[in-house]
Amino acid sequence: MAVFVSDEQEEPVDATGLRRFATLVLEAEGFPTETELAVILVSPIQIAEYNRQFMDREGPTDVLAFPLQDLEPGRAPVHVVNQPPLGLGDVFLCPAEVRRHAAAEGIAFEDYLYLLCVHGILHLLGYDHGDDEDADLMEEREQELLRRIGREAP
Repeated sequence: MAVFVSDEQEEPVDATGLRRFATLVLEAEGFPTETELAVILVSPIQIAEYNRQFMDREGPTDVLAFPLQDLEPGRAPVHVVNQPPLGLGDVFLCPAEVRRHAAAEGIAFEDYLYLLCVHGILHLLGYDHGDDEDADLMEEREQELLRRIGREAP
């Protein structure tokens, strides 16, 4: 797995831990080792601009996911020999917004950060929460993956 983590903001974050967790998620979902994704940590100003530009929403948010593939949840594609790696897309996390939301909810920052990380990655893998059934499937998978690293979903 090639998981690229870029920290472009001021909040202290365990980027190495996030990289390991993202790799674990891809392995648990059965993705081939020739899979790539990026987790990018950005400031509130940066994510507000992305939110406005790409989602047509105003203000900062805590997570945005931009998939490159149209995948089905739970169905990892097989890598084709002599073809480029499978690029999944980018997950943008705003640790300052994560911290703000976690404090408002009385949730530990790290727990909420890892939840939003897996949430964004699952969006890249085709999971969604557009209806109750899809939301339940996504939430269940988030909880299973968080438990693998000793965390519970807040």
